[in-house]
Amino acid sequence: MGEERTTRFAVMGAGGVGGYFGARLAEAGYPVAVIARGDHLRAIRERGIVVNSPSGDVTFKPTIATDDAGAIGPVDAVLFAVKLYDVEEAANAIRPLLGAETMVLALQNGVDAAERIAPIVGEDRVIGGATYIFATIDAPGVIRHMGGLARIVFGELDGHASARTEKLLACMQAAHIDADLSTNITAELWRKFVILASMSAITCLARLPYGPIVGDPESLALCETAMREVEAVARARNVALAADVVAQHMTAIGRYGPDVNTSMYRDLVGGRRMEVEHLSGAVARLGEESGVDTPFHRAAYALLKLYADGPPSLVS
Repeated sequence: MGEERTTRFAVMGAGGVGGYFGARLAEAGYPVAVIARGDHLRAIRERGIVVNSPSGDVTFKPTIATDDAGAIGPVDAVLFAVKLYDVEEAANAIRPLLGAETMVLALQNGVDAAERIAPIVGEDRVIGGATYIFATIDAPGVIRHMGGLARIVFGELDGHASARTEKLLACMQAAHIDADLSTNITAELWRKFVILASMSAITCLARLPYGPIVGDPESLALCETAMREVEAVARARNVALAADVVAQHMTAIGRYGPDVNTSMYRDLVGGRRMEVEHLSGAVARLGEESGVDTPFHRAAYALLKLYADGPPSLVS
């Protein structure tokens, strides 16, 4: 595996997802550059990225930490891990990272990031990815992984097997990252979207983590209702989901720790921008396009979009 260690990575958006997986790749000996901004970037330049995780703590100093991709130059693979509302701006910003064979691994929530990135960086560069991890920025330069999952599933957008995704998988495995290839990444993204859009909305509306929600029969039933709406939209769009996809997710949420929450919940309570436009908002819009009624997600979007840009100003 020594040769694969020469694969050059850049992380665009070194938050919970990008920071964690970038750190694991660096720990395995891969050159990893980081694009970040503000206090987070200043802390990374001073101390590196610190990851606190039940799977093992790690601190790494990126080969370059910058807010300008031009300072890095072309790399072999970009872990594209910005928030959904920053996709287009960030995709334009990574142009200096793009060499002749650079892969851009889209690791966003939602189901439309890859198709939004593709016109900017080139469809042939984009690889779809779904992450399963509970991680967040605990303080500037510090990533906290809350344990449990730390998994990536990725694949070519058209489902074909490729040498480049096999190479990327080998890098992930060498870094002891739980990773797998998918021949239907669209279905994988929708599978995640069923639980993600639903639990993001419910934790935000309740202002609570999973524990109290799952422990209340009526709230738990609402989780299933929300997931059924997303499933119905996916099936109307001919996405091949498992027949028991909702049952799988309902079992899963009962197994998570009581303090587990969602990234959108953390953004809400932290007074930051939220991805609601691309979560419940997307469910509502795609449902309307597909002739599927989504009353829960329409209501969730109508209420939560008031906080989409942070706490609303109250006029007396």
